[in-house]
Amino acid sequence: MNRFKSKREKRIRRHNRVRAKIVGTQEKPRFSVFRSNKHLFAQLIDDVSGKTLASFSSMKLGKNKKVKSAKKEEKINDGGRAEKIGTALAEKALYQGLKKVVFDRGGYAYHGNIKKLADAARKGGLKF
Repeated sequence: MNRFKSKREKRIRRHNRVRAKIVGTQEKPRFSVFRSNKHLFAQLIDDVSGKTLASFSSMKLGKNKKVKSAKKEEKINDGGRAEKIGTALAEKALYQGLKKVVFDRGGYAYHGNIKKLADAARKGGLKF
């Protein structure tokens, strides 16, 4: 029965259903997203050879890192962090000559931070 499964088990089941349909290649890698309670991780994966081509996470940005603006310091919220991860990963991908990717939302709803990350990667130059 479905009502006795945990949230994690349900997410993994959704992720497996998505992964059955998409495969990343060298020319068009899989843009995989993982969300933990504290951090957000994104990577470009070539499933044929089983290698990660590029990765970036919120851990590299630092927790509650403050950015100095012209007048005051402002705190980066989760949405801002997701956008920074998306643009940074897009930069890495373009540097390696990758423009097209297959988006793997990892069983998460395409909403909130996942959507902001994807939109920022699109603005950075990646095509899904």
